[in-house]
Amino acid sequence: MFDVSRWARVAAATFAVTSGAAAAQEFPSKPIRVIAAASGGNADVLARFLQVGLSAALGQQVVIDNRGAIAPAVVAKAPPDGYTLLMTGSSVWLLPLLKPSVPWDVKEFAPITLATSSPSLLVVHPSVPVKTVRQLITLAKSRPGEINFAAGTLGATPHLAGELFKHMAGVNIVRVGYKGTGPGVIATMAGEVHMMFPGAPAAIPYVKQGRLRAIAVCSAEPSPFAPGVPTVTASGLPGFESMSPQGIFAPAATPPAIVMRLNQEIAKALNSEDVKQKLFNAGSQVVTNSPEAFNVSMRNDMDRITKLVKAAGLIAE
Repeated sequence: MFDVSRWARVAAATFAVTSGAAAAQEFPSKPIRVIAAASGGNADVLARFLQVGLSAALGQQVVIDNRGAIAPAVVAKAPPDGYTLLMTGSSVWLLPLLKPSVPWDVKEFAPITLATSSPSLLVVHPSVPVKTVRQLITLAKSRPGEINFAAGTLGATPHLAGELFKHMAGVNIVRVGYKGTGPGVIATMAGEVHMMFPGAPAAIPYVKQGRLRAIAVCSAEPSPFAPGVPTVTASGLPGFESMSPQGIFAPAATPPAIVMRLNQEIAKALNSEDVKQKLFNAGSQVVTNSPEAFNVSMRNDMDRITKLVKAAGLIAE
């Protein structure tokens, strides 16, 4: 007997594949919007370096749209057609571990590629009387609850690095939240807070200007992005590490053919010698990969931070 239901499933699958392939051939036919968080943050810096090369590769204008903390929610609800992308750090997959009520779920996104990775820097306002990690720990222990750190978005790398430092050093430092890394860096420069753990791209220009003091880099090994700056591990907290990844996502139901087209063109744009050098000068290393590999690294990161959340007793807000 002829199986009508099976035929219908096969026909539907065939239609989806052919429709997706056709959409990829026509894509893009209009400007692409890349949603990033606050202006001046790591995601915003990366998006603007990528903008020109990706526009040329796709033959369409790429527009950067800064939407602050709501950026992931905007993309999660956008049409899954490849015309609205999310440039973000790890908060998009880590924040739900701390705050289950966030208005998105990581399942609402299709990973396109991991884009860059950069070490966090431990920076302080120049008025803070410390030049080493040991001095900072001593100061924090002598003034429990008085030393604060800018956290940027809840669940983002600057927040989690601060919580890790607090847990490993056994100090009572207080998180002060901002709408993104950029505003947090500005607040630290203004002396509103004492310290911060921003990604290198967001902090290095101001360290060079003397508006922030870098007392340690948070990579496992000394970093070429911060020559002469010791690691936190070598400065008294063995095993401390905090890296700031940036990745690119589309809404979850975006056709796989479009996701792959974007993956290929973004990788080409980021790996051009000009863009790679500019990103290196800004403190980031290009680390593009496949959507599948990006998803695996994201899941591994979630497992690691889940352990920190339990060990440090972090409470969802």
